[in-house]
Amino acid sequence: MNLLLNIETSTKVCSVSLALNGEVLASKEESSEKYIHSEKLNVFIEELFTHVDYQLKDLAAICVSKGPGSYTGLRIGVSCAKGFCYALDIPLISIDSLSVLARGYLNDNLINANTILMPMIDARRMEVYTAVFNHKAEIQTSISAEVIDAEFFNTNKEIILIGDGAKKFNSVIPSNVRIENHLSSSKGMASLSYLKFSKKEFEDVAYFEPYYLKSFRLG
Repeated sequence: MNLLLNIETSTKVCSVSLALNGEVLASKEESSEKYIHSEKLNVFIEELFTHVDYQLKDLAAICVSKGPGSYTGLRIGVSCAKGFCYALDIPLISIDSLSVLARGYLNDNLINANTILMPMIDARRMEVYTAVFNHKAEIQTSISAEVIDAEFFNTNKEIILIGDGAKKFNSVIPSNVRIENHLSSSKGMASLSYLKFSKKEFEDVAYFEPYYLKSFRLG
């Protein structure tokens, strides 16, 4: 039995889920402009266990979305995950937040092999964290912070934008680009975290830090 707790706090969505051997058993999530992670994360985790016949001591590992994304959200999520790993003496797994978005979308939607999927996470102002994924949720480019304009989409292929950063570009996207309403969710982590668990791809709990991509700046 491989029961994993998945934590996603890289955006305005506070999301947690329990998965058994890669299949989601229960989830709890809420999106708020007020960034509710600090007050809701542990409450949501506690509520998860009221819906299943398992306890915290049954967890085999914790998986956390490592970023990029909200500095505050990532710090809260990683701190929470580390705390549980130390307390329960179990491994820590991490997954980048763009892969979580891509996998979550493709769990519910089929796209053809020629379509480009671009998850986008708000990086403040007109900038987003993004990367290119194929129809199998396999990453094709490095993760980067980009300011997007119409010339950025220099291809005739269909492009699908998802995530909270995508809506910034409603006014600049060409006809081959469409925006889908899909936000970050820990449910998109279930199969990914189970695969990493099976391969024993664990983080060093003591030294692991979120993947911020950009340095923190005030203002």
